[in-house]
Amino acid sequence: MKNTVVTIQQAKENGEKVTMLTAYDYSMAKLIDEAGINMILVGDSLGMVMLGYEDTLSVTMEDMIHHTAAVARGAKNALIVADMPFMSYQTSVYDAVVNAGRLMKEGRAQAVKLEGGREVTEHIRAITNASIPVVAHLGLTPQSLNAFGGFKVQGKSEAAAKKLLEDAIAVEEAGAVAVVLECVPAKLAELISKRLTIPTIGIGAGAGCDGQVLVYQDMLAMFSDFKPKFVKHFAQIGEAMKAAFAAYSEEVKSGVFPAQEHTFKIDDEVIEKLY
Repeated sequence: MKNTVVTIQQAKENGEKVTMLTAYDYSMAKLIDEAGINMILVGDSLGMVMLGYEDTLSVTMEDMIHHTAAVARGAKNALIVADMPFMSYQTSVYDAVVNAGRLMKEGRAQAVKLEGGREVTEHIRAITNASIPVVAHLGLTPQSLNAFGGFKVQGKSEAAAKKLLEDAIAVEEAGAVAVVLECVPAKLAELISKRLTIPTIGIGAGAGCDGQVLVYQDMLAMFSDFKPKFVKHFAQIGEAMKAAFAAYSEEVKSGVFPAQEHTFKIDDEVIEKLY
């Protein structure tokens, strides 16, 4: 069944958990889609796990459009959400609407995600008024890592927790269809999830959220630069891939591969006429 903003909302109302994973290319999007994942996030995390940047700040609109379009060609049932990269919406409400429109029109996304609370409610409202669904992102917002002083849990003090709750209510009132809560204490995320009528998608925010999201390279143990506390390795695909690459290398060098069954035939008479 095709997942839409309507079916995701219905899942929350019915008490059903929703699933989200990242994808950045056609092949992976196809596999994730066939596994029945509800939502695919084309995250600006591609800067780190696909392009090798230290953070997400260098990711461009062209990067996001390119990867989102590839994912859209592979996923037929998942709801495709594309990140709005750093400085694609912070500059003005006008820029926010234009760039959100590009992700929908050129990237074939079905919703866009942007970071921030009350300070971006005007942006959310304008994008929503342009008939583009918006997913908000609160807590640890990676585009603000320099302001935060690094990757740190958010909302631990009374003032910070109150601000997170107020921001969540504000983005819902502005028209957001869902909100990602990243690196938020579990009890606070559960409280926010109960207060909101829209779904919450947690990443490092506990089981009280309405859904969960992970970067697929993290959950498959393919990204070894670091492992966040909130990541669970559901399979050791990274090690399996390295073993397969090494086996391929060995068989090529030893002459085992390609074997007879991997080759195509030609009549000996044809070959003899070439001498």
